[in-house]
Amino acid sequence: MSVVPNRFASLALDRCSERREDGDWLRSAWPGAQVICVSFEGQVAVDADRVLRIPAQSLCKSLPQEASFLGVDGQQSVWFALPADCASHLPADTEWIDLRTAALRLTDFDSGLAAYAKALLLWQTRVRYCGACGHPTERQQAGHSARCTQASCGLVQYPKIDSAIITLVEHEDHCLLGRQASWPKGRYSTLAGFVEVGESLEDALRREVREEAGVDVIACDYHSTQPWPFPASLMLGFRAFAADRRLCVGSELEDARWVTATHVLTQLQTGQLSLPAPISISHRLIREWLVRQCGEATTAAALARSD
Repeated sequence: MSVVPNRFASLALDRCSERREDGDWLRSAWPGAQVICVSFEGQVAVDADRVLRIPAQSLCKSLPQEASFLGVDGQQSVWFALPADCASHLPADTEWIDLRTAALRLTDFDSGLAAYAKALLLWQTRVRYCGACGHPTERQQAGHSARCTQASCGLVQYPKIDSAIITLVEHEDHCLLGRQASWPKGRYSTLAGFVEVGESLEDALRREVREEAGVDVIACDYHSTQPWPFPASLMLGFRAFAADRRLCVGSELEDARWVTATHVLTQLQTGQLSLPAPISISHRLIREWLVRQCGEATTAAALARSD
């Protein structure tokens, strides 16, 4: 089975963090740079199946305060991000799409760039005031930090991510799937939850699986990670192995059940069951388990019929 990077996780961009405090370099890079625009709602401007590449000089002759430096790509193009309200010269018919659409429609680079820009600009809207004393903050490090303007405080804040484990729990030839009441009818997924303060990833996994389904995990193996900008999470994927198939569904789930691969494939084909979107690590964890149980061809055929 080929190893394919998770969506949003294969951005070939050198973030050049050493340049974030080099004002001379940033100012000299601006005239030849490319700019990606993100709206307050988290939508990105596109041109057909690409992020809209806006020449920086068409927006402003010199580096604006609102510009956030993203990095340098493989063709040595310098990238900045700007909020949409700072790019008033965009055509009126510019198309804007959300990140889920971007993940399905754009290349790995463009969807990853959109996710990066959206997460950074969203964070900036949340740190306009100091969390310690309430005074206004000022942007530093080309948009990658915010410092309190109160001299006696001076707290510096950096972009935060919310770490969450996501796991496919297995026992013999079964896996554990669950659903929330708010999901579309028939939608089932892997189990997931946020990592708490002072908690290891493995402890978070065991706690979440026990809380949501009453299942005791005896071992787990790291799988992969996925930036998940909805709004600012990092999903840490695992395979986990249960002591037995006893269940006690907790308050967070409407239902949880142990299923065989044959059952999943049959219900996918009849429309009784649906899986998370293919852009998610959850979908990948389930798909890879199905392939291990039933083979690539059988799995691919069932998933194709369920689309």
